[in-house]
Amino acid sequence: MTVRLQEASLAVDVNSAGIPLEPVDLADVVRAPLEAEPLPITWYPTPVAALLQRAQARMQVGGWCKGATADEDGAVCMYGAIRAEASTSAHASDAMAVLLEAIRRRFPGAETVPSFNDAQHGPHWPVRLLGEAADLANARDL
Repeated sequence: MTVRLQEASLAVDVNSAGIPLEPVDLADVVRAPLEAEPLPITWYPTPVAALLQRAQARMQVGGWCKGATADEDGAVCMYGAIRAEASTSAHASDAMAVLLEAIRRRFPGAETVPSFNDAQHGPHWPVRLLGEAADLANARDL
């Protein structure tokens, strides 16, 4: 069977060797919008869950950073996003507690929110975990 497959492969190579190939311009084939419109956000009714959603939205729009709560371009770390969006220190404290729990569900060795944020190499996990923490806070009616 292996010999037959090798012969068939060789026959295809030989039979297609003389066919001229034109390069394909992917711009003619692939069509996508230049910029995707953001999906509308349905804000959670509970204060801590809504705070975490706003922090996530701030990070998505302004950017993510590590090593500081915010940088000169407006990018924020997880703690910086929560602190910037919190109306009270009690809500910020509750949001940080829920966020740390959400982080530890996926990364059990995480010690603190800032240390987890600074260990990341990009915004994927910080943004995602802010959303997961918002879901968790909403489920707990926080």
